[in-house]
Order: sequence, then structure tokens, then C-alpha cells
Amino acid sequence: MTTFFFFILVLLTVLIGAYLYRVLQGPTIFDRVLGLNGISTKAIILLVVIGVYFERVDMFIDISTGYALLNLVGALAVAKYLEQKGLP
Repeated sequence: MTTFFFFILVLLTVLIGAYLYRVLQGPTIFDRVLGLNGISTKAIILLVVIGVYFERVDMFIDISTGYALLNLVGALAVAKYLEQKGLP
């Protein structure tokens, strides 16, 4: 079972790296915002998997829920800023 969790953690880390490439090389600001949201989503899943591995799911679910709320508020703030700025 440990190798399964290790495989999942490595796979999520590779996916986060792919999103990081999109954040750094995205041609538009919207690509960069989507990349950041993808990184946040994968980080939430990563936290839950770590919680299952350490058998402390309840604590890591609370942490991931707080992180998800922060991600939502941040995405809304960026969207509101871009809307006021008038970018297409």
C-alpha cells in the first residue's frame, strides 16, 4: 500500500509541475490563472492523500477545506480585478 501512495504522490507532483509550466509560460493572464487554480486543486488532493497515508484524514480534510476556501476567494478576487481592468 505504501508504494501505491508513493505513486499517487509522485503523479500529483508531476501534474503540479505541468501546471507550473502553464503558469510560467502561459501566453495570456487567463492561462496563468487557470494554471494557479489547477495547482491549488492538485494541492488539495495531495493533502487528502497525505492524510490517508498518515491515518489522520480528519485533520488534513480540515486543512484542505481551508485551502480550498482561500483558493476560491483568491480566484474571485483575481476575476473581479480583471473585470474592472477591462481585459478581454
